[in-house]
Amino acid sequence: MTSLPTSVPGLAAEERCLVMGVVNVTPDSFSDGGEWFDETVAIQHGLDLVAQGADIVDVGGESTRPGAARVPLDEELARVVPVIRALSAEGVAVSVDTMRAEVARAAVAVGARLVNDVSGGLADPAMPRVVAATGVPYVVMHWRGHSHDMDSRAVYTDVVTEVREELAKRVDLVLAEGVSEDQIVIDPGLGFAKNAAHNWALLAGASQLAELGYPLLIGASRKRFLGRLLADADGSPRPFGRSDDATVAVTALAAHAGAWCVRVHQVGPNADAVRVAAAWKRAGANT
Repeated sequence: MTSLPTSVPGLAAEERCLVMGVVNVTPDSFSDGGEWFDETVAIQHGLDLVAQGADIVDVGGESTRPGAARVPLDEELARVVPVIRALSAEGVAVSVDTMRAEVARAAVAVGARLVNDVSGGLADPAMPRVVAATGVPYVVMHWRGHSHDMDSRAVYTDVVTEVREELAKRVDLVLAEGVSEDQIVIDPGLGFAKNAAHNWALLAGASQLAELGYPLLIGASRKRFLGRLLADADGSPRPFGRSDDATVAVTALAAHAGAWCVRVHQVGPNADAVRVAAAWKRAGANT
């Protein structure tokens, strides 16, 4: 894989892939809906993830699972702002997982240090300007539409080439709105308007995404394509929570290939995996 940038301004630089732990402050997220919906529980979970090895804690208040409906702006703000404020006050590097510019602005105001926008600025045209004004890093994900109809948009002739080209166009538009190049992180959007074959092709073809020249975030944790790969004998996909070991395998491979960060639900084993990958790469460089 082509060498990728491995540091992002405003966040700790490590000689390894970073680990982003997920805190879904939602009642309906695909893998842990409702488990961290209570504010106090969500804050403690974020602190626990840091203790387990998370470098960044990603706080989101709106599910992006297939078929999910959007929540009102005031509800999303009420879910995420108190959690982000509390975690930031404890020195945690927090990212906000949102498609709304107003949520991003409020989150950064209380301490968020990265904006993770699964729509790459398409859902809210004001987002790039808000991010540019804050100066925080911005994850631009490949996205073709909202959760309620994204599966119908999973149509590609060459998924790797098309995702790379569509991401490049999004990045160009974001730059035109004032976001600086050193703020940008890219994400191929595994599972978002992609089927299982598309996801595997994007992982295997990540070197082509590296040609864009930006740090790469990989979010494979507990996604449907892993459960389908590991289907039970009767063909039933493995439940989300039983694909954590497969997530660790993807993490190790992505880290060894040069990913900047992996976004995961279960932090401990993935934190181990990125360290193993880093040691492997160091040993290879010395031989």
